[in-house]
Formats: sequence, structure tokens, C-alpha cells
Amino acid sequence: MSGAATSGFAAKMTGFMNHPAGPKTVFFWAPLMKWCLVGAGLKDLARPADKLSLSQNLALTATGFIWVRYSLVITPVNYSLAAVNFFVGLSGVTQLARITNYRMNEQPAVQKAS
Repeated sequence: MSGAATSGFAAKMTGFMNHPAGPKTVFFWAPLMKWCLVGAGLKDLARPADKLSLSQNLALTATGFIWVRYSLVITPVNYSLAAVNFFVGLSGVTQLARITNYRMNEQPAVQKAS
């Protein structure tokens, strides 16, 4: 029984290693590294909204959602790239909402107090 289980595992690992978007390709490693952008977006949640860059977050949002679409039409279809780009876009949208909220609600109050 262990021989059958081992050969099943070995076959699955071989299939994974030799997949067109497997670890021997850039299609595997690029999305893995791009999770750092999502981590940076999560870390920026602790940063004050007045210190966030509008243009940077617009760029992250746009590229994130554009690349989601691209990830689903390329060959091989790369679901891990689509997932990471969705979260890059989502983190950009979240920061844009924080910037907008600050500029519409909190910034005028700070200026009136000055």
C-alpha cells in the first residue's frame, strides 16, 4: 500500500514540477515574489493617510486589475498571478479610499484648526 501511495505522490510532484506554470518557470516565481507588494500594502494600513501617495496607489490599482485580466488570457492561464494581482489592486483601492476619506473629511478639519 505504501508503494502505491508513494508512486501517486511522486506522479503528482512530477506533474507539478513539469507543469507549464510550475516552479521551473517564471510563471511560478513572479507571482510568488509579487506577494511582497500585497504585504507592503498591508503594512501601509498603519501609515497615516496624509503620508500615502495618490499616484503610487493609482498605479498599483490599475496595474493590479489590468494584470488580473491578462493572467487569465495568456497561455498557460496563470491563476496564481491573477490572484496576487487581484490583491495588489485591492490593496491599492483600499489605500485610495483612505486617501479620499482623509482629503474629504479630515484634512479640512485640520486646516480650520490651524
